[in-house]
Amino acid sequence: MSDIQKLPLEDALADSPQTRKLAEVFQKDATMLKGYTGGLQKIGQRLLAAQNEMTAATQQLSNHLKSYELQRFPLEESDDSIVGSTLSQFTSYLDELSSMHQVMATQFADGMMFPLNKFLQADLEEIANMSGMFQIASQEMESSYHKYMKLPKKRDSERIRHEANNELCAMRKKFHQTALHYYSSLNNLQYKRKYAFIEPLLGYMHAQKAFLQMGSEYFLKTQDFDQFLGNIQASVNGVHSELSSETQKTVEFIQSIEQQSQHLYHGEPVGDAPYISNINISQKSGYLMIRKQAMLGNKWERMYFFTQGGNLMCQAVEEVAGSLILDLNEDGTYAAEGDGDDRRYVFVIHSPKVKKTVHLQAENQRERNEWIAAINNTVRSGGYVKDRSSSNSSNRSRSSSDSQPVKPGELLVSPSSAPPQVSQVGENDGYFFNTPIQFDMISPSDENRELTGSKEGPVKRINPFDQSTIAIVNDNVVDNAAFSKSFVVRFLGSMEVKYDRGDSLVNETIRQIMAARAIHNMFKTTESLLLVSSECMRLLDPSNKSVRAEFGLADISFWAAHRESKKLFGFITKLKGGSQNTPFSCFVFESDSFAEEVCHAISTATQLAFQALMSKSEGSGGAEGATNAQPEPKETSPKEGSEHQDTKLTEQDDEQAPPLPTKEPLPP
Repeated sequence: MSDIQKLPLEDALADSPQTRKLAEVFQKDATMLKGYTGGLQKIGQRLLAAQNEMTAATQQLSNHLKSYELQRFPLEESDDSIVGSTLSQFTSYLDELSSMHQVMATQFADGMMFPLNKFLQADLEEIANMSGMFQIASQEMESSYHKYMKLPKKRDSERIRHEANNELCAMRKKFHQTALHYYSSLNNLQYKRKYAFIEPLLGYMHAQKAFLQMGSEYFLKTQDFDQFLGNIQASVNGVHSELSSETQKTVEFIQSIEQQSQHLYHGEPVGDAPYISNINISQKSGYLMIRKQAMLGNKWERMYFFTQGGNLMCQAVEEVAGSLILDLNEDGTYAAEGDGDDRRYVFVIHSPKVKKTVHLQAENQRERNEWIAAINNTVRSGGYVKDRSSSNSSNRSRSSSDSQPVKPGELLVSPSSAPPQVSQVGENDGYFFNTPIQFDMISPSDENRELTGSKEGPVKRINPFDQSTIAIVNDNVVDNAAFSKSFVVRFLGSMEVKYDRGDSLVNETIRQIMAARAIHNMFKTTESLLLVSSECMRLLDPSNKSVRAEFGLADISFWAAHRESKKLFGFITKLKGGSQNTPFSCFVFESDSFAEEVCHAISTATQLAFQALMSKSEGSGGAEGATNAQPEPKETSPKEGSEHQDTKLTEQDDEQAPPLPTKEPLPP
């Protein structure tokens, strides 16, 4: 149903004031629904009591008529009285009628009162209890948060910081789980309200219909009434089916959110959690501590901050709207790290024009760096650039990296902003410093496009993502392929890597991309159609079958499925037009089918392509040329580029051409 209102489960952990206010609206709706359901329950109990009374009264009437035979009336002369026999016949009818009323009363209890009582007690009462648990969890998380944020910088209090951090993790996890189940219950209530009042009335009408069918043939001949009840029953069954499907999706979604949010429970990353900062953002929101002047000194308060329209706004949890803290369009405004307070992760915002300085505190270093970057980017987008000389030494050390242009949608792994205890991914691990993660298939602008092609055939794009909405490559190439298979996939992201193969490299790339998506709450993906053929691999738009991306089989060097997740897989391909330092990129996808099936299809396609290439080489250059010919990664498909294969091989390779393995690349 398109008109179902839902609370966003992905915003439960962020716990913004807007989400809180929206949850209050849902709770108010549930409270009013509970009051209305209580009134309906009283009326239903009255109907059931009346029906039970009708059953008892009918049976009592029958018993009273039976007792007539035991009576000895002085004026009744004959024992074989007409009145007695007539009343005896009535008693048989009344007994049958009493049985009908008893069946009707039972149907009232089962079909009308049971759904009402279940909805009122199991659903509405549960939501009321969960609302209280949500408030308690929120207060506990608030208390642990303030305790954590008050930690000093002294090194001798490492144990205290560790305990406070673990306590914050436990309370935040408890709050997150409580909020997820509370919000999902409120969402489910929007489905249940569609049949909560219809189903009892449906049971009431079915009971009346069954009662009248037992006493009359009229309803058996009336098709409109049956059709009406049938339509209502079908509608209720549809809602039941939709609720069952939505409940299953909600459970899976909650499990996915909880799994991807594990590293967000701690105030600062622990263990092997990735440390990724987005330094190219101009919009930021979240909770910060702000320093305010008090009578006996300074005090810190927790507020919700967000950037909007070039302004820095803040909002308390109980407030309806935000208030202006600072105009970021003022000339000379800038943000920088601050160390004047005995607190960690403090940064300041200076506005020389209005002579105002705002002291703020973030949870960890990543949050502080992103807030500083967001504020400074907002200032720059307004036409003002802050004076770098007034920043502290750490800001100056990052000035060179901040000045570099970054494509929209890219996340950079910032080694300078990472804490000492978090291990960084370096070149020795198969990655490069400042490796961008591309989450969308963004085609470059027309002036930056480079085109290349063979002497014959259609024009090929150097960048595999550089495709227009119209399919550029001729469809006959795929139609005439010896092997072709399609899969429904979703692109998750890509990263440049140092090596062209490695199962551990693909799995680590998948972990990095999934962690980055979880950090920035990127849960939505675009569905595509992956066409694997013996000629090439294409990513198609399911709506119009236009080509979004194309990968030559000769460029794909390695593919593998994730070790744990059965739906995730990735493959490494040579970058067209890439530098010598970054020649390869790993693309990660999620498939509706098993990832092993996709990898098997890629293996089959590459084997057939290699066999066709060898057959062509045998036909053109003889057996010796076929033995020495090996496919080389290039800018065209294997079929078009078979004439330009590299024939320089070792003596051992000259003896026999090796077969293509299942999870290995084409021979270099």
